[in-house]
Amino acid sequence: MSRVAVMGAGSWGTALAKVLADAGSDVTMWARRESVALAIAENHENPDYLPGTRLPDNVGATHDPARATDGAEVVVLAVPSQSLRGNLGQWRGLLPPDATLLSVAKGIETGTLARMSEVIADVTAAEPGRIAALSGPNLAREIALGQPAATVVACGDRTRAERLQKLFATGYFRPYTTDDVIGCEIAGACKNVIALACGMAAGVGLGDNTQASIITRGLAEIIRLGVAVHAKPATFAGLAGIGDLVATCASPLSRNRSFGERLGRGGSLESAQAATHGQVAEGVKSCTSIRALAARHDVEMPLTEAVDRVCHEGLVVQDAIGQLLGRRTKPEFRHDW
Repeated sequence: MSRVAVMGAGSWGTALAKVLADAGSDVTMWARRESVALAIAENHENPDYLPGTRLPDNVGATHDPARATDGAEVVVLAVPSQSLRGNLGQWRGLLPPDATLLSVAKGIETGTLARMSEVIADVTAAEPGRIAALSGPNLAREIALGQPAATVVACGDRTRAERLQKLFATGYFRPYTTDDVIGCEIAGACKNVIALACGMAAGVGLGDNTQASIITRGLAEIIRLGVAVHAKPATFAGLAGIGDLVATCASPLSRNRSFGERLGRGGSLESAQAATHGQVAEGVKSCTSIRALAARHDVEMPLTEAVDRVCHEGLVVQDAIGQLLGRRTKPEFRHDW
């Protein structure tokens, strides 16, 4: 039985702990709050993030990061993207020397504009082949219910990628592999921003034509940025690209879409956050850093810019829509995306 540490007890970390346990691993979760760790350890349920989902007996939990990581073959990093660096700084000396470090957070770090794998490498000095990412159309609640889903494990080391694939494979969760870590991370971060845009459009009463247009043009933005930072274009046609984008933009279970919808109805960031029990959608924090990364590489991302201006510069959603529609006309495709 493989030993896996899941560092983070939010809905996604909890769902992945269940998948890993169902696939046969011995899983220990680390929870920031001791009360959550106790609830998981004693009642096999995370009442704060996945209430009603019973976790297998081979899922344990602790508030002690040293206990969680002790002897782990794989360390799943399931904390929010903007807190990853700080957490890793505290855990660095606890990580087993050959453990695979798997990022499941989706974001671009504020300030440094680093992808999560770059943050991991910078803080831990782990060689690139030890660092992996997991991404796909993976809504935590549906996966916790055992509904069929697929995902992508990205790692430069093929052997580690295939090992992770086996660890996550269950009758309801099907992992594929790729070596395109950059593409998976860019797609995972950017889709949250496009989901905010879809939510905003829904919030002002716009329908399916608008939603489909935002998703399609959003994908074009994501591909342009991905190509600029040396991702493989084919990745964006797969599960980590269009798959994750559609799920996050269309589902009411998507925190980013729901957050955007509240903003579209005229709510403030503070009221939208209050309605989601204090949780801020990742796209709200990442839109600024993604916009800056695009500017660094001279990539046009008008939807991302509009979302950032609505979230952080006071632009009204209806005005953002008018500005987007008022942009000059152009061909749909360019040779460089």
